[in-house]
Formats: sequence, structure tokens, C-alpha cells
Amino acid sequence: MNQVITLLAAVLAGAAPLVIASMGATLSERAGVVNLSLDGTILLGAMAGFGVALSTGNLALGFGMAALVGALVALVLAYLSLTLGQSQTAVGFVLALLCTELSSFLGAPFVRVSGPAVPFAPIPLLAEIPLLGPLLFRHDAVIYASMLLVPLSWWFLFRTRAGLTIRALGERPQAAYARGVPVVPLRYLATIAGGALVGLAGAAYSLDLKQGWSYRHTFGAGWIALAIVIFGGWRPWRVALGCYLFAALEILALRSQSALPGAPTQVFQVAPFALMIVVLALVNLAGSPALARRIAALPPPLREPLRRLVARIAAPPPAALGQPFERP
Repeated sequence: MNQVITLLAAVLAGAAPLVIASMGATLSERAGVVNLSLDGTILLGAMAGFGVALSTGNLALGFGMAALVGALVALVLAYLSLTLGQSQTAVGFVLALLCTELSSFLGAPFVRVSGPAVPFAPIPLLAEIPLLGPLLFRHDAVIYASMLLVPLSWWFLFRTRAGLTIRALGERPQAAYARGVPVVPLRYLATIAGGALVGLAGAAYSLDLKQGWSYRHTFGAGWIALAIVIFGGWRPWRVALGCYLFAALEILALRSQSALPGAPTQVFQVAPFALMIVVLALVNLAGSPALARRIAALPPPLREPLRRLVARIAAPPPAALGQPFERP
């Protein structure tokens, strides 16, 4: 039992930066803005956060700088796409490449340098609770924040008026505008807030999970976060489940590598990514019209259970995601 608890606690810790980045992407995409710059933003945020924390000796300033970097990148994306009307996909992809190269160029002085890290912070009394204590309350501030961010994101998006407005921006922006909602300014706000969370995820890597800085330190994390948001159907709880699933796959791959020393190491490095692609393909298949037609042709005893199952798995995107808004 202790080994199971230790494994689950490691999954919570390993998924923390992905959870933070995915919640940021969920927020901006719920508002209708596709942010493909995640991977570069995480890298640049990781570099900036580590560099500032190393130079000042202050972790809070490091995380603050990472959030600022993420917000500025998102602001550039919002300006070019929402104000100038450029393609969100193209702008995001170019920003991802630009931020990746910037992180390598500006981060050269910090490569392989020892720096500060988020301290271990078990919660008194709660950490001593059997089973739950080691699982939930013997972590650090970043992991606690990632666990709290999931219910907070769900509550904001689905239980507040502001969250309802954000979701309206991604579903029917023209209808929201007709009711007096300032679509473009609110899309700016959601995109910048989401970008700040993505930048924080970068610092969560360099100052906590993967302490330090190196060339392309978190390369690939942003693309996985984007895939997980799609897998999660832009719903915080399901997105978080995808993050924990990916972290579990990474840990399983590492353990399998030690159990099979003769197998090539590259197999274990790419296995979690390949499995996530398979899962993503299954989610998209569940929402295909062809599958719906085949289910409709089944006998009634099989039709309804399968239809309910597919409805739970399918993950339709926000209707106006990535589409430019034009005032009526």
C-alpha cells in the first residue's frame, strides 16, 4: 500500500506543471483563442523564472517574472490575431518557435548552473493522516497550487457569471456582443491570464520539477498540454485527469526502463507521447459523424448505452474556437 501511495504522490508531483499550463490553455480556448505558443512560452518562462530567481535569490520574483513573460507572449498573440486579424494558428506557431530560440539564446549563461528551488513544505497535522497525508499533504507550494487550481478553474468557468461570459465568447461571440459583452477586450483578458499561467508552468519546471536550466529544458511539454486540453474536452476536471494520466505514463516508462535494461532508451522516452496520441485519436473518433451513424443502426438494447458512452468520451471544441470575431 505504501508503494501505491508513493507512486500516486509522484504522479501528482510530476503532473503539476502540466496542470497549470493546461488550465491556462483551457481558459484562453474557452474564450475562443487558440494559443499554439505554449511550448515556447513554457521554455521562455522556465528560463526567465530560473534566471531571475538565481540572480535575486528570490523564488517569488522568479515565478512573477515567468508569469509576466507568459502574459507578454499572450499579449502579442492577442494583438496580432484579435486586433490585426492574423491567423491565430500561424501567429501562435511562429511565437512558439521564436520563444524557443530566445530561451536558448538568453538562457546560455544559466545552463547547468545550480540555483534555488521550491522547498518541501508538508502541511502540519494533515501530513500525518494515514494514506491521505503522504498522498496530498507532503508536497511543496507548487504542487498544492496545481491541485487547487483545478477546482478553482472549474468553479470559475461553470459556476460564476464571469465564467459563463468567457464560455459564451468561445461558443457564440455574436450573441454575447448583442447582449452588450465586450468580446475583444474580454478575449484579450482571458488570453493574457491564460498566458500568465503557462509562464508559471515554465517556472514550475525549472524551479521545482526539473530544477535548473538546460538547452530546451521542457521541450515538448507545451504540445502535450495542448493535446491534453483537447483530450479533456476543455473541461478542467477531465483536463486534469489527462495531465495525471500522462505523468503516470512517464513514471511507468521510467520504471519499465529499469526492468528492461536491454531495450533502447528511446522507446521509453517516446512511449508516453505515443500513447497520448492514441488516446487523442480515440477521443476524436468518438465524436465523428460516421460512428454516430453506425451506432444509430444498432438494435435499441445496444444503441442507447453506446450512445451515452460516446457522449461522455466525445469532446467537441468551442464552436467559435480560432475564428475571428467581426462586429455585426
